[in-house]
Amino acid sequence: MSQDASSRRGRPISRHASRRRAVEFLYEGAQRSADPVTLLTERIGSLDVDPISDYTISLVEGVAAQREHIDELLAEHAHGWTLSRMPPVDLAILRIGVYEMLWSADVPDPVAIDEAVGLAKELSTDDSPRFVNGVLGRIGNIADRLRAVL
Repeated sequence: MSQDASSRRGRPISRHASRRRAVEFLYEGAQRSADPVTLLTERIGSLDVDPISDYTISLVEGVAAQREHIDELLAEHAHGWTLSRMPPVDLAILRIGVYEMLWSADVPDPVAIDEAVGLAKELSTDDSPRFVNGVLGRIGNIADRLRAVL
């Protein structure tokens, strides 16, 4: 185990770190054609991996449960892009952003968008933050109406 991993044990894991970890599970699931919830379940409590926060679990399970709705929204609002054409990291980030906006009552829409853009800056291409911001911004403009019907 790395020094960094052992120094984090026992300390609360930030929401930002939890989001990043959720992106990793969703990305790995896509790359391995595996269910991210199964990957998560296999690793919870393992001494071989860093601790997994409750918020990471909530995000991965939530995205999995709402994936059909999320993907429909992304396909509709990612002008000129199909889901299969999106970089897998961007798709994972977008799924978490949409989930937080529409199904996480304690996360304000601007926070969900800012966090997603920040993850895109950290984990993806130079063009990804603008792309993520545009897609989530369009969905954010109608989020109140969407929450009313979902």
